[in-house]
Amino acid sequence: MDEESSLAFTEIPLASPEFKSGFVGIVGRPNVGKSTLMNQLIGQKVAIVSPVAQTTRNRLQGILTTPEAQIIFVDTPGIHKPHHELGKVLVKNAKMAIEAVDVVLFVVDSSTVAGGGDRYIASLLKNSKTPIILGLNKSDRATQNHDESYAELRERKDWDIAKFSALTGDGLDNLQQQIIAKLATGPYYYPPDFVTDRPERFIMGELIREQILLLTREEIPHSVAVTLEKVLEEEKITRIFATISVERKSQKGILIGKGGGMLKAIGTAAREQIQKLILGKVYLEIFVKIKPKWRQSRLQLAELGYQVEK
Repeated sequence: MDEESSLAFTEIPLASPEFKSGFVGIVGRPNVGKSTLMNQLIGQKVAIVSPVAQTTRNRLQGILTTPEAQIIFVDTPGIHKPHHELGKVLVKNAKMAIEAVDVVLFVVDSSTVAGGGDRYIASLLKNSKTPIILGLNKSDRATQNHDESYAELRERKDWDIAKFSALTGDGLDNLQQQIIAKLATGPYYYPPDFVTDRPERFIMGELIREQILLLTREEIPHSVAVTLEKVLEEEKITRIFATISVERKSQKGILIGKGGGMLKAIGTAAREQIQKLILGKVYLEIFVKIKPKWRQSRLQLAELGYQVEK
């Protein structure tokens, strides 16, 4: 039974009058460390991470419950200038998240000076009535020049600033307290032991996609989608049959590799990650199919699970 179906059977406790809760949107340009940050805050891996920009596609909610609060983090796709239909869907979903949350955590890479992408997001947030925290990630590598460039982003804006390193965890306790301070009193939205609202099948597919990004890097950037065709939960093993969709024959060849070596490496690495997720033995079989120009087709995007959030 996945988390989505088991929610109805799991008791959600009553919150005390002082208990706080709310939704926090993590926004920022691609590859500034948003998913790494959410994983660190939650305390385990719920979002995939890779050195490739625009890794996050679906709006993913990670849940952190402490004795004083329940924070639901919404990890959004990096806001960027879209170049295809998929990009338009992702950016629209990220913009919608800004208006639908209780607090916005605007994450920047403070190891470099503020760029055009950061200024664009700051302009989107300029008139927002939602409380905003400017999160300076990689603060251990920042210089005074870097800090000054980000201070300009919040000039005449009532934004808090938090400095931290998503990679090492330094400064995250203070960030957590800053977030809780901005939340209103409220109920438990999920049972205290939940770490994400996504079912296990979704996370399994994302773990496979993560290995594709890590092992193929620039050769297969973002023209891949992963669907789980079948998941069979047996007594001693979980059998998973997945399909990787690509746009071109050459991409299929790269994914399969010489003598099937690349596909085997992807499968082995993904299987190890999935076994950590479900705490059990996994058999994983992966197929590769060609779906020409799927990122440009609204119909194919919907079939593969990418559509504008309600």
